[in-house]
Amino acid sequence: MTDYHAQNRKSWNAATTQHHSHKPDLVQKYVDGYSNLHDTEITLLGDIAGKSLVHLQCNDGQDTVSIGKHLGTKVTGVDISDTAIAKAKEIASAISLAATFVREDIFTWCENTDARFDVVYTGYGALNWLSDIERWAQCVERVLNYNGRLVLVEFHPLLGMLDYEWQTTYNYMGGKPEASDGVGDYVGNDYEGAFQNPHTAYEFAWGIGEVVSALLSAGLSLTSLTEYPYVNGWQALPDLQGEDVSATGKTRYYPPENKPTIALMYSVVATKWSPF
Repeated sequence: MTDYHAQNRKSWNAATTQHHSHKPDLVQKYVDGYSNLHDTEITLLGDIAGKSLVHLQCNDGQDTVSIGKHLGTKVTGVDISDTAIAKAKEIASAISLAATFVREDIFTWCENTDARFDVVYTGYGALNWLSDIERWAQCVERVLNYNGRLVLVEFHPLLGMLDYEWQTTYNYMGGKPEASDGVGDYVGNDYEGAFQNPHTAYEFAWGIGEVVSALLSAGLSLTSLTEYPYVNGWQALPDLQGEDVSATGKTRYYPPENKPTIALMYSVVATKWSPF
């Protein structure tokens, strides 16, 4: 197996069907005005009304349509999963949002599209599905307009190292393909693995240094790098403690009191400056 992304496409299609079994009212929530955005990305994105944005690895488009509707941005979403893109189109249509969604491997799409954007946005469990971090950074640079920005919000590779017992079990960095039993049912907090994905999946651990170095090598300039002692919206480990954020109505999760404070999430903002 050399085409890891093609295999992951199968696994994500199966998992996305399972994820949406928990959310029968999802489309109606967006019709009623729901936003999937956390304060972290709202702050990092800033005032982008009227600008163009592409969301790479957009999954089922919940963040994408939220950005388009609530931040007034012209949005495009790209994802490898047929099932996810179909749901993204359904949500956008239901709220009459003029969004564009493309079912494609982002490497293939980035390297062939003529479209250019003011903002590239990605995050929340995206980079670990990419087999080549340098190729990703080059794609980001290619589709950005001059003076455009990348906004990345991602789970910290320290979190990715831990198993449910807080033991360091998985790689922090290096990009070695690691096979799993398939994309799991994280929407259902299925810690016991009751959902059996029929398709193997492959993940790739990228350290923060590798991500930032790839962006710098691609010609982008680092604007900010921030680490956070919490996870937005996902109880990644069973004993993480939830705390509601009043401004957005979302939940963020912290380590329990008997565990050390570590970075569980990070963000990067990088700019493609004009040469003129």
